[in-house]
Amino acid sequence: MDDGKPKLLDQLRQQIRVRNYSIRTEAVYAEWVKRYIRFHHYRHPAEMGAAEIEAFLTHLAVKRDVSASTQNQALAALLFLYKEVLKLDLPWLQGVVRAKKPKHLPVVLTRSEVDALLAQLQGDSWIVANLLYGAGLRLLEALRLRVKDVDFTRREIIVRDGKGQKDRVTMLPMRVVEPLRQHLNKVQRLHQGDLAEGFGEANLPFALARKYPNAAKEWGWQFVFPSGNRSQDPRGYGIYRHHLHEKTIQRAVREAARRAGLIKHATPHSLRHSFATHLLEAGQDIRTVQELLGHADIRTTQIYTHVLNRGGLAVLSPLDR
Repeated sequence: MDDGKPKLLDQLRQQIRVRNYSIRTEAVYAEWVKRYIRFHHYRHPAEMGAAEIEAFLTHLAVKRDVSASTQNQALAALLFLYKEVLKLDLPWLQGVVRAKKPKHLPVVLTRSEVDALLAQLQGDSWIVANLLYGAGLRLLEALRLRVKDVDFTRREIIVRDGKGQKDRVTMLPMRVVEPLRQHLNKVQRLHQGDLAEGFGEANLPFALARKYPNAAKEWGWQFVFPSGNRSQDPRGYGIYRHHLHEKTIQRAVREAARRAGLIKHATPHSLRHSFATHLLEAGQDIRTVQELLGHADIRTTQIYTHVLNRGGLAVLSPLDR
């Protein structure tokens, strides 16, 4: 019976958008809620509780053999559903146990391996990869860069709404300055062509499009690394030229590592790991590296001291004494 309320998934999407979560989080949470409901034969979540959530998570771990991070992602989606959508502040919500994630050391490339990898890249992929290694950006942070957030004069990059919706400042490597200038000249011509054809609006974050109606067409709000094609916004707000898809860079880096003959499993994120490790090797203090990476907790940054195998002080093997 229709009581006039939006459907459950529509309510979920509304609550996610109110909190300015990303379109990716919205899609992932909606998918986990659908899978949870299907698993329990389409019972309404309000009729279920801790036992049903634990049964679902156990099914994921035992039958589907998913990783701990995937299991915790499913749990986060369900907790959001119960707390923020159904408004059920039940005591068992705090008692649901999260899967313990295994601790893995990050894949770090040597300086010569980074050089060999970068030498196999070109065009947009080369610039993005240099920013990952030279500025410590996450892949999506690089792809979501807006023109206005690149300061050539101060040689700085402002990362807006990074992980945890935090802003930070990092360096713009000198090696990238001139190639990036030339790249932006081409992007500006592309933007002017879009405007001439009646398009050229950028998808602005949050409610900025309503607050500044003309900002979407301004050059400063355009993506530094735009897609080759215009496309419909997933939330139905219009047709935009989005940024490059991360798979484009992931594929390019994977192929470059193969051509360079690297044995390590190198990914775009390996370049960020290498950025942090090489700074610490050069004697940079760990607090500065923490700020450049945008880590909330120093313990996250300390993983790179384990990669160096030296903790706070350099440790020499007794065999080498």
